[in-house]
Amino acid sequence: MPSFSVCLQNSLKYLITSIFLIGAAQIARADITLPMPAPDQINRIELDGYEQLEELYESLDYTQQSWQEGKREVPRLFLQTIPERWRSEISDQVTVATKKRIFFRTLGPLALLANEEIEFQRVALEKAIADGDNTVITELATQYRVDGAPGDSTTIAELRERINPVPPSLVLAQMAIESGWATSRFAALGNALFGQWTYDGEGITPEQQRTHLGDYKIASFRTPFGSVRAYLLNLNTHNAYADLRDMRASDIAADRQSTGMELAEALIRYSERGEEYVKEVQAVIRQNGLQEVDNAVLEGQYYHLIPIGATAQ
Repeated sequence: MPSFSVCLQNSLKYLITSIFLIGAAQIARADITLPMPAPDQINRIELDGYEQLEELYESLDYTQQSWQEGKREVPRLFLQTIPERWRSEISDQVTVATKKRIFFRTLGPLALLANEEIEFQRVALEKAIADGDNTVITELATQYRVDGAPGDSTTIAELRERINPVPPSLVLAQMAIESGWATSRFAALGNALFGQWTYDGEGITPEQQRTHLGDYKIASFRTPFGSVRAYLLNLNTHNAYADLRDMRASDIAADRQSTGMELAEALIRYSERGEEYVKEVQAVIRQNGLQEVDNAVLEGQYYHLIPIGATAQ
């Protein structure tokens, strides 16, 4: 079975080509992000229930059976908002097994897409280094919160350590825990899947806000993808997760695949529960067989999944 990084590199061939075609001047902007297809190249699917969703998955051979048979290609299906009905109605009407299946299958592609974007940024960085393009290096340094001159070897080394993907198994396990399988109030009101705090005035005020910690809110997002992207940036930049980045760098240096089970050990500061939280993350990975998700790769056309009554992004 090819490694997670090999699968990503294979899926990114057309993106690597696009960097050379569009040129550094066009990708140098406030944030260097993954190029998206034109709106007329995206299939819009309006959904009025999970049964319709499962029919779509069946038609795309995105099923439990195909997964068990070893298929690791995942269609580019991207949910545009967490429907409030999932929290208030549907999640209580389905079995636990069905709830988990819908959760992983519907939100899994977002983790893969966010990692594709990181790989795109990684390729942009290496091209900028080779070309001596300090503009792109500076943009990425700003994005990944690295201080220092763009030509400085310390800056380059830190960017190379930070701009790397995170095993999807870890992403999905934390997403399940932090969002209560996407049934939390924050997920329903603001597509917030990881409970990230913000102090800038934007977001959702917790009903039981701990005022002694300040006037914090839970960050909200226009789309679930925005939440996944912000979570990965948090792991890749915050000082609390430096150990995770060091572990990942050691794996890369040894040509070894990082796993969610391994990197979860470095999440001791993600929650006040400390080691107990780490064990829960690992249990979710193990009990739901998420290890194989680290070998998944996106393929095919883009689909935007739009719950009826929600506004398309």
